Amino acid sequence: MSTTLTVEHLTIGLPEGADRPFAVEDVSLAIEKGEILCVVGESGSGKSMTANALMGLLPPGVTVKAGRAMFEGRDVLRLPEAEKQALRGASTAMIFQEPMTALNPLMRIGEQISEVFAAHDRFTQAERRARSLDLIREVGLPDPEKIIRAYPFQLSGGQRQRAMIAMALALEPKLLIADEPTTALDVTTQAQILKLILDLREKHGMAVMFITHDFGVVAEIADQVIVMREGKVVERGKAVDVLENPQHDYTRRLLDAIPTGKLPKARVLSEVPALEIKNLRKVFRTGGGLFKPVREVRAVDDVSLTVASGEVLGLVGESGSGKSTLGRTAVRLVTPDGGQVLVGGTDLAALSEEELRRQRNKVQMVFQDPYASLNPRQRIMRALTDGPITRGVPKAQAQAKARELLEIVGLGADAAQRYPHEFSGGQRQRIGIARALAMEPDLIIADEAVSALDVSIQAQVLDLLRELREKLSLSILFITHDLRVAAQLCDRIAVMQKGKLVEIGTVHEIFLAPKQEYTRQLLAAVPGADWDQVQVEPA
Repeated sequence: MSTTLTVEHLTIGLPEGADRPFAVEDVSLAIEKGEILCVVGESGSGKSMTANALMGLLPPGVTVKAGRAMFEGRDVLRLPEAEKQALRGASTAMIFQEPMTALNPLMRIGEQISEVFAAHDRFTQAERRARSLDLIREVGLPDPEKIIRAYPFQLSGGQRQRAMIAMALALEPKLLIADEPTTALDVTTQAQILKLILDLREKHGMAVMFITHDFGVVAEIADQVIVMREGKVVERGKAVDVLENPQHDYTRRLLDAIPTGKLPKARVLSEVPALEIKNLRKVFRTGGGLFKPVREVRAVDDVSLTVASGEVLGLVGESGSGKSTLGRTAVRLVTPDGGQVLVGGTDLAALSEEELRRQRNKVQMVFQDPYASLNPRQRIMRALTDGPITRGVPKAQAQAKARELLEIVGLGADAAQRYPHEFSGGQRQRIGIARALAMEPDLIIADEAVSALDVSIQAQVLDLLRELREKLSLSILFITHDLRVAAQLCDRIAVMQKGKLVEIGTVHEIFLAPKQEYTRQLLAAVPGADWDQVQVEPA
């Protein structure tokens, strides 16, 4: 087997004033033809920076200080910019975590694939279109003639990722670099993308460098693994050896942080409801212009469920299932088209805007991206006290409560005087939880609150939510696409599909005896999971 890429002693320097001198330090690796190398590590480990260096995409101020990367007999780190551009797309290609930011929102999908051919002066216009259609078919997108004319916003997340892969494959590269391409996807779409990459590797004989923080993904696709921490490689080896017999403490900690197949013991739930949703409906309508019929999407279609006081109810389903819309409708960020949302006996769906403002504290939301929901110009103290002060809480009392909450979520009272950018993603998520608690709600709705976090940070946030549930008897509607996470935290799980509630039951019922085929499909799609080995904690 021939070697496609050899990286020797790569060192990448960071700008002066950064938290460490090197983003990547003395990293070496090799990828054989047709092999998948998974590069694993937490945020800040240097895995994405390594990939960006290989593609010539390092940000300003970040430079290669030492080392070489040999590909097709040339050191790609030292090539002139014109030669790097010629290499990108033709011999090396990259797919990114968020295709919506990598795709041009103003260009049709077919134009963006054809642009790859045009940039390398390949084929006639007619040939480019024909080859674009072939690529769309190859990556499994439905109705190629429709997709080729579609804009990115008209595709789902999984479809956009497939379109990105089609662009990457356009000129049949020898090396494909995939940077967290499945992290933001639901489990069934993730499983489809992983299978697609395996199939394409088999068909084209590509070498694949797959960057991830999910050892479940590693178990599904990797031949070789390297584990990175703070810019350095701490472990390397065959995937089976690293997974079954890790040598480094850091690798063992990452593996231990993965949500396991062990189900928590059942808890006795209160009969007092914190939230009652009755026959909730939300319909989105699009089109209706000249020659365009109105299109209706029943995002939430006659859904009824109850969250008991002190319960964590998991709401799971694929992208487009309606789970986030249900959460946002329950908190009245989206206006329902029918049904009731009862919190403490009050129907939030029926309140006027003025009445709703007075009741807003009863239900609080924790979002997926805490950085986007925090004002970057405001100190954390202000983020935690604005809501209570608006409700009439004296400023000194609100500030004392904020400091207490920061202690509770494990950040310390001195965090109050810092700004959001001074915290990591996991720390910002803790701030988001503290801000929700500052309003003393009856219920928290957590919408994909841990899906973008590294596994070790995710484990810490889940531990925090468990502690808060016990300490404060907190009720949580926990929205997630990751059934492994739901198994760790939730008392019951509700499964949604295409706006409807298709199954609800205890965690044990859903994982050990699912009634619906759709639920079984979701469970089967979880990467690296073996539900035949599920264990239940003793009572």
